[in-house]
Amino acid sequence: MLSCIFIVAEPQVQPELQELERYVHDALGAKVKTAPWRGAGNLPPVLRERYKFAQAELLGLHALLVIDSNPEEQPPATVRKHMDMLQARQQADLIYVRAQVTAYNRKRLIEQKVQFIVPGNQMYLPMLAIDLREHFRRIRKETPTFSPSTQVVVLHALLRDAGHVLIPAEMAPRLGYSAMTMTRAFDELETANLAEVTVRGRERCLHFIGGRKELWGNALPFLRSPVSKRLFIRRTKEAEGAIRAGLTALAHFSMLAPPEYTIYALSREDWKVLRQRHKTIEVPAQDPDASEIEVWWYPPALFAEDGNVDRLSLYLSLKEDRDERTETALEEMMEKFKW
Repeated sequence: MLSCIFIVAEPQVQPELQELERYVHDALGAKVKTAPWRGAGNLPPVLRERYKFAQAELLGLHALLVIDSNPEEQPPATVRKHMDMLQARQQADLIYVRAQVTAYNRKRLIEQKVQFIVPGNQMYLPMLAIDLREHFRRIRKETPTFSPSTQVVVLHALLRDAGHVLIPAEMAPRLGYSAMTMTRAFDELETANLAEVTVRGRERCLHFIGGRKELWGNALPFLRSPVSKRLFIRRTKEAEGAIRAGLTALAHFSMLAPPEYTIYALSREDWKVLRQRHKTIEVPAQDPDASEIEVWWYPPALFAEDGNVDRLSLYLSLKEDRDERTETALEEMMEKFKW
């Protein structure tokens, strides 16, 4: 008898299963029966740690629901890789199920030959001759992004002092901001429920909730790309002393081949100085003497590693890049990151 594997991406399993059952019943008039599954112990850690599991029966087929508790949408290439890993061990028909999938990633899932269900929205099951295309609901992004100074405090905690109590007067000179700016950053973090603020004497003290990996996952929806703009200039000795960024830095942290031109990151203040003191000439990207400049909202040298921007800021600067090679390299880099 054929079996299926469903991959669902929501932290709460039971509500997701109820939504799946309701959607299949409304769309196909079929009932889905679910039950716990205890066989996860034989799976590799990358699957066992990322997913939860439940058995199901759909239209006479016995299925295994694999529930992803991470709310971050995965690149279709990653989904395909996980499907292949499961296929090698389960010998099952695989169906990817997620609460929300962007229209762009839906197309790429089909290109990757991944069957999927988006409960309440989409169903693509060629194995059952089902291709139900409904209108994609726009995913509303109501979460505001942090100010650059607040993001810098989060990165400082993740890369330097996650377990320490932070005080505005101490953080201000360390990160290059005023004490008032640090106080506003603390307010943002407390409002976002990422940290707790207490008063000790005359000082406000901030302590982040949870460990570094938990903080990263909780903070990610609030974090923005550090890049305010990108441009190409004629290669100059002055720019070559800047911190390496973009695909140049990603090549350092992964097996990705470096780009033809070097990419550097500058703060807005450093870019202004470079432009005023030296004759910077903007050129097309294909110019053989071009260098790409990323102008950042905060100083890239703050958390630089061996002349490259830090890996978390680098991830934020490239996570919207839809090139499969970039996505794979980012995954490789983050898998090696020591929390």
